[in-house]
Amino acid sequence: MQCRFKTFRFERKDNEEPVEVKTPEVLDPSYGMYTWPCAVVLAQFIWHNRSQVAGRHVLELGAGTSLPGILAAKCGATVTLTDSCHLPRCLDNCRRSCEVNDMSEVKVLGVTWGQVSPAMLTLPPVDVILGSDCFYDPKDFEDVLATVYFFLQKNPQAKFWTTYQERCSDWSIESLLKRWNLTCVHIPLALFGADSPSLGGTDLPGNHTIQMLQITTTCS
Repeated sequence: MQCRFKTFRFERKDNEEPVEVKTPEVLDPSYGMYTWPCAVVLAQFIWHNRSQVAGRHVLELGAGTSLPGILAAKCGATVTLTDSCHLPRCLDNCRRSCEVNDMSEVKVLGVTWGQVSPAMLTLPPVDVILGSDCFYDPKDFEDVLATVYFFLQKNPQAKFWTTYQERCSDWSIESLLKRWNLTCVHIPLALFGADSPSLGGTDLPGNHTIQMLQITTTCS
């Protein structure tokens, strides 16, 4: 299948070189093979908070084209990219992202939402969990939160940074958060410069309403 590369550019305020991330996008019906606006907004949040990810272990769920995870790696984090064990093309795309950005040290792991695998049990401590547009299909919502809960129980001080696009007013994760004993804080996009139609040097496609959330265990 045809693959194209899109470049995102994150500017510094000083005289240092900007940071660029290339994402491989495959013309494929699988929505995990495209860099959606949620990924760009989450990447902007990481860029704004890059001092918090430097030297930390960052885990990206449902990474797909891996923009947030690769940017975190370029900001000095130790990164593990994950996508479903049942979506080998998405895992291959994660590896392609590592190759095109010359990030051979970034690990790629199969993690299926709602399932605990031996590989998940052997992961080193995680500080930040990333997820862009994981809350896309309501049938996956609880599986996503079950996986997040697993990692937050193993790493009680960790944070889950996630963006989602409001596609239906009837879809909500509030009741599921209570069920899994998780606390959610909404972060206004203006706080990290994401209230703009252009981020990372590119225009965000279409009209959208994106929410930025930080989720932690209730006891944190």
